Amino acid sequence: MKESFWQDSKKKNVSLNPRQKKVLNKLLGDFEGKLTREKWMELTKASSRTALRDIDELIELGILEQEEAGGRSTSYRLKNQPSQKTASHS
Repeated sequence: MKESFWQDSKKKNVSLNPRQKKVLNKLLGDFEGKLTREKWMELTKASSRTALRDIDELIELGILEQEEAGGRSTSYRLKNQPSQKTASHS
């Protein structure tokens, strides 16, 4: 999945900064839990504003999407990836 993601990005001529590449590699690899702005800041040593700007750019590019919950618990996932929640059958 990681290799095809980067090949697709290259074909689409997507330009990412080193922080974005670092976090995407983690998400495509061994990332555990949910991606939040705080985790982005921890992984990249970026400020809160820079982390949010990086995330917003990836959302605009269609690479990330915001999970349903918002506010202080806002988290993000790779677009077209299943949520970590399991579907409940009622």
